[in-house]
Amino acid sequence: MKLYGYFRSSAAYRVRIALNLKGLAAEYAPVHLVRGEQRQAGFLAKNPQGLVPVLELDDGSLLTQSLAIIEYLDALQPEPRLIPTDALLAAKVRAIALAIACDIHPLNNLRVLDYLKNELHHGREDVGAWVRHWLLKGGLDSIEHMIESAPFCFGASPTLADVCLIPQIFNARRFAAPLEHLPKIKAVEAACAELPAFRAAHPSQHSDAE
Repeated sequence: MKLYGYFRSSAAYRVRIALNLKGLAAEYAPVHLVRGEQRQAGFLAKNPQGLVPVLELDDGSLLTQSLAIIEYLDALQPEPRLIPTDALLAAKVRAIALAIACDIHPLNNLRVLDYLKNELHHGREDVGAWVRHWLLKGGLDSIEHMIESAPFCFGASPTLADVCLIPQIFNARRFAAPLEHLPKIKAVEAACAELPAFRAAHPSQHSDAE
């Protein structure tokens, strides 16, 4: 397998964590988003959306969208399970994952921030305020109340919820969003930091890190 990603992409970060938790190896192929490599014809042939991650399978099949990729990995390698078999718990896990992937992340995606800066001519301070607002209000502030147990979001093992949460915390720290009022989230972050799978997936550990 080959994973096309960018070291700071939270969506690609999610997939790296999932691969590590599953013990699955994937060659890493950097796509530099700031330089616009995702808009080049060669990459658009792999993902017409021009987004990372893309997981290329050994037979040439191409998978896009991080949550779809992770669900595929969960089916391919069922243990450790990232989406519980219990229907109620699975729905709760997906609720946190989707709150991050569908409600928080799209508003702070690079292409949105570029539009704010380049097309609408907002300055750095305005863009930073935008990011912090959407990270917290209706975002991490709400997820704090959705976390049910310790040390991870839903008990003794990380799930898809934790896999999505950790990259979003990385973004929050990058943009200096205050987290002191979120003790459950900070506790999950500390628990995940103890696991090699999460540490190895951190953006600083990848060849394209800057």
